[in-house]
Amino acid sequence: MTIASKQYRTLLAIGASLMTFSACSSYAPTATSPDQLQGTALSRNELGVTKHTEFLEVAIDPSAAELTEDARARIRNFVGVYAQKGHGPLVMSLPEASANPQLAITAVAESRAIAWEKGIEFDEISGTTHGAGSRSSQPLILAFQVYDAVPPACASRASIDFSDVSSNNSLPTLGCSVRTNLAAMIADPADLLGDRPLDSTDMARREVILEKFRKGEATTAERSAQESGAISQAVN
Repeated sequence: MTIASKQYRTLLAIGASLMTFSACSSYAPTATSPDQLQGTALSRNELGVTKHTEFLEVAIDPSAAELTEDARARIRNFVGVYAQKGHGPLVMSLPEASANPQLAITAVAESRAIAWEKGIEFDEISGTTHGAGSRSSQPLILAFQVYDAVPPACASRASIDFSDVSSNNSLPTLGCSVRTNLAAMIADPADLLGDRPLDSTDMARREVILEKFRKGEATTAERSAQESGAISQAVN
């Protein structure tokens, strides 16, 4: 056998070995799960949003001439919650079947007045009726829709092997507590569904600031000595 043929056979053997190694490396097992290759720890623990309806029933006393203070307080509290996080109209439903129809009408009128005091416009209130044909006296019903933030289902830390250092992947629990805390703190979960419309700007104030900027004047509000945040020199 010539030297050239020996070299050729050696090259063939090396090539075959490289092909075998390449094939094995292509199918080698990996500790990286597919969900680790996209998104972030927070995006893998997204918040959910659900919607439900809040109800308030106010009993109509057949022998009373006006609502009790307790009933008025309950209406104020209910309308206050609507002003903070309610969505859609504030529904006020007048009972058609009532043992005291005059008080039922008065109760609706007082509820609308309380809503106006809380900053609720009349066009945000929807009036309707219920209980037609009922044999029993029905209460006044107030209702509105509200959204709730649903935290992700965090895996128990007892199920995580923190001693496993086979990979540098983030743990499944990473970011879940942050999302859970956010679900408890967010003021209006409806904001998770999209941006709420912005209030109109104060054009007059904007022109004042712009004019000061053009003149090179300070655009911040002036503070008096009592409002200054400077440290007192009385002890020096």
